[in-house]
Amino acid sequence: MNIQRLSWAGIRIEAGGTAVLIDPVTRIPDRFGGAREPMHPLRTYGEADVVLVTHLHEDHFDPDAIIEAFGADIPVYVPSAMADSARAKGLTNVIGADVGESFALGNGVKAAALPSVDGVGDVQAAWTVEACGRRAIHCGDTLWHGYWWGIAAQYGPFDAAFLPVNGAVLQLPGRLPSGQPICLTPEQAVAAAAILTAGMLVPIHYGTVHYPPVYTETPDIAARLAAASEGKVDVRMLKAGESVALG
Repeated sequence: MNIQRLSWAGIRIEAGGTAVLIDPVTRIPDRFGGAREPMHPLRTYGEADVVLVTHLHEDHFDPDAIIEAFGADIPVYVPSAMADSARAKGLTNVIGADVGESFALGNGVKAAALPSVDGVGDVQAAWTVEACGRRAIHCGDTLWHGYWWGIAAQYGPFDAAFLPVNGAVLQLPGRLPSGQPICLTPEQAVAAAAILTAGMLVPIHYGTVHYPPVYTETPDIAARLAAASEGKVDVRMLKAGESVALG
């Protein structure tokens, strides 16, 4: 199993001749200041057979880019409650996934939708992908929750966990600010990876967006990951386009 990090929170998994994209995007919304790093067309990273989406926020779901790169009929798996909304964006082969539901993606590659908790109360799912005796999990932009132990018991151990680390604090119009992170902080991501019995933690969802006071990324991410992970989990910080081979 070969896993390539894409821009922002996206990854590409290739195993057994099947290529799976999770949360591939080519843009960051202007209301969050746009992207501070280059965002590349999805074809830059190669072909895709299937797309898995954790939730429909614009920085995780880019239907125009998916259609442009792979056509409207590529299979796109989304949380069931969001399936009609995804179809309304022009995708013609949307499959709704309930938490706990598993899917055969072809050539021995399997995926399952797992619990995840969105920081603003929207529907979200994590995805685990298994192939060639290896297993990876991508948790979208989850915040801390109590499902980690159950996921580890039923689906673990994992060779790699792709977790958000930027602990972003939002200040949105019409909403009373909480001052609390809407996704995992570096320390929380390390704790989650350890509970998930992940062989490595690959941080995602950091570096590209920082637009205070609307979207404020937590500081000193790399140093805090290094300090928190010592003796607990191997942290592999990949740039967009870089890959890691599992097994």
